[in-house]
Amino acid sequence: MPMTCSRTFRVVATIALLLLTQRRLLADPVPTAVQRQARIKDIASIEGIRENQLVGYGIVVGLNGTGDSQQTAFPAQTLAATLLRMGVSIPATSIRVQNMAAVFISASLPPFARSGTRIDLTVSSAGDARSLEGGLLLMTPLYGADGKIYAEAQGPLVLGGYSVSTNGNTKSMNHPTTARVPQGGSVERGVALEIAGKTSFMFLLQDADFHSAESVASAINKELARPAAHAINSRSVELQVKTGEDVPELLSRVEAIEVALYPKAKVVVNERTGTVVIGGNVVLQPASILHGGLAVNIVSEFEVSQPNSFSQGQTKVVQQTQVDVKDKPVNRIDLKGGSTVEDLVRSLQMIGASARDVISILQAMKSAGAMEAEIEVL
Repeated sequence: MPMTCSRTFRVVATIALLLLTQRRLLADPVPTAVQRQARIKDIASIEGIRENQLVGYGIVVGLNGTGDSQQTAFPAQTLAATLLRMGVSIPATSIRVQNMAAVFISASLPPFARSGTRIDLTVSSAGDARSLEGGLLLMTPLYGADGKIYAEAQGPLVLGGYSVSTNGNTKSMNHPTTARVPQGGSVERGVALEIAGKTSFMFLLQDADFHSAESVASAINKELARPAAHAINSRSVELQVKTGEDVPELLSRVEAIEVALYPKAKVVVNERTGTVVIGGNVVLQPASILHGGLAVNIVSEFEVSQPNSFSQGQTKVVQQTQVDVKDKPVNRIDLKGGSTVEDLVRSLQMIGASARDVISILQAMKSAGAMEAEIEVL
């Protein structure tokens, strides 16, 4: 009888332990993807509500002899045309000044801008001026893509660098031929954009992803407590507006919603600069990497062959070529299961791999299926 009770107790305890383990597994599932939280306003834009690019051409005056040289003809023509509009007639060929420079002005017209809105300007030299330091931008119209004037630009320039030249010696810092004019533009005409009375808006995701689009639509519906949004495709989410609803207040609520995103695993490579950026959600598979290098150095030297006296020989230049081959030892990296990007970077640093080597290794790992990520080459 005691033996039967003991066995029954052990069986009941085992079943209870299995049920408890199953309950824990159901309560704490293993995450299948790495997610991050972001506001909708940071990952998406509203279709139609955007900036418009403006551009203009003008002149900068007040330079200390660092303007365009006489070989650049169009600054003098621009100055002559400006003086003619002010009632001063002078031939462009007779102008001899180096205190001005022809420049292009670029700016962005913000959405909902009205007449009088101030905007920032970027001024860049179009000729051979050495520096725009101390210059003043004269009034210049800024045009849109349709050829119409939307703003006027004028003001003193602010540089983030300098250029000094004396007796043929030059010292410069940053780019003295590009400057900023903070709040130097005044909007004369805004782009008409009315949101009152619209029945729907389209949110455009910066990165196309069906999972993210569905996540945005679900978060909007949960916040508004009604089926107001639905995903059109991997980039577009449509938002419906109720009749009589305050549109600015609705868009403010929607843009502030935080949603769960599942960004794509990506490795960005810039082969021109040797820059490699590896995302934290890149998954590595077990792999063994062997990396070595063969360096071949060919040196050519020219020697003069001088014959002995009375040998009736000729003096000739003879090329001597020397080939030097060095085979570097093979470096090995072992990536075990569960290895992270940090382990890979640390291993590459230990073997002294350069940026070019890292790019080659990453591309080979992608081809071998040892890295689950998209490689984007800039």
